Amino acid sequence: MPTIRCTLCQTPYPPQGFPYRCPECGGTFDIDAPPQFDPAQIDPSLPGLWRYRHTFDLSADAPLVTLGEGSTPLLWQSVQGHSVGLKLESLNPTGSYKDRGSAVLVSQLLARGAQRAVEDSSGNAGASFAAYAAQAGLPARVYVPESASGPKRDQIERYGAELIAVPGPRSAAAQAVLMEAEQGVPYASHAYLPYGLPGIATIAYELWESLGRQAPGSVIAPVGHGGLLLGLVRGFAALLQSGSIARLPYFVGVQAAACAPLVLAARQGAAALENAPEGATIAEGVRVRRPVRGEALLAEIPPTRGCFVAVDELRILPAFDQLARRGVFVEPTSALAWAALLDNLEKLPAPIIVILTGLGLKYRPH
Repeated sequence: MPTIRCTLCQTPYPPQGFPYRCPECGGTFDIDAPPQFDPAQIDPSLPGLWRYRHTFDLSADAPLVTLGEGSTPLLWQSVQGHSVGLKLESLNPTGSYKDRGSAVLVSQLLARGAQRAVEDSSGNAGASFAAYAAQAGLPARVYVPESASGPKRDQIERYGAELIAVPGPRSAAAQAVLMEAEQGVPYASHAYLPYGLPGIATIAYELWESLGRQAPGSVIAPVGHGGLLLGLVRGFAALLQSGSIARLPYFVGVQAAACAPLVLAARQGAAALENAPEGATIAEGVRVRRPVRGEALLAEIPPTRGCFVAVDELRILPAFDQLARRGVFVEPTSALAWAALLDNLEKLPAPIIVILTGLGLKYRPH
């Protein structure tokens, strides 16, 4: 069974408590193998992504916290003569793919006895965590950068979470929440805690089922901390490991040119993850200077199996508008993936799947 361990010293995650980093060496925790997927154990009686509960490593008595996440539409579009599938993760309950991770994460927190929790976010993860915490009756506090989109901030507060707006860049909110985490408050971090990754991996299983139990040729997704793309990579790895597919898709991770640490690291080496600039970008969901899952992505997506690309700032809003003209209203972070599609359409193996991560109603121009 896959085990959560420190990526540096291999210490297993402790059976009690909620450390977000390894107490022994300060390393990052991660799952040491793909989920264990078994087609025979898919349970259609459970809602949405919970039909894949056997892949989550939840105890049998763990609560099932759900708002109906998963089972999102796959919308096929003709793009310059190519058939492209848009996976509408923007239609999850709180309007973003983060709900897949939040459902499993909050269920794990309750199973481990959490009485309250804190989180930090540019908006979507915070809104998602606040919603699932509300559903679970778990008091929550969410730190966001002061520049976070107004609708996302409103959403967090409407769910009943306490919102703390932190002046400065996205990284300042991440630093602020650590003060509480260091005092022992459970830090429900979508970036540091790997519990949500198996939930995100369910996107891969849904695509596999939608494509007639086949793998897509290519998958394009935005990358901030890297949880979305890493969850996809591991979901398809689980399918391959189980014999359900014969090959992995080609993965394209997309960042904004103003903040593109993985693009730099793919060219210059992993050390670039420590020194990448954090420029302002309208794609606030990927404004992450030091992605927690960056090294894992570089290790698990070799150049033969994928790439990382950057989209210039002036191209993001036109891509946002182009999707809207097709009746697909997403936020600018999602539009990164559309812009990358247009740049690479002729090069990518078919069928191509684009992951659209967040709903356009969350975006309000400043």
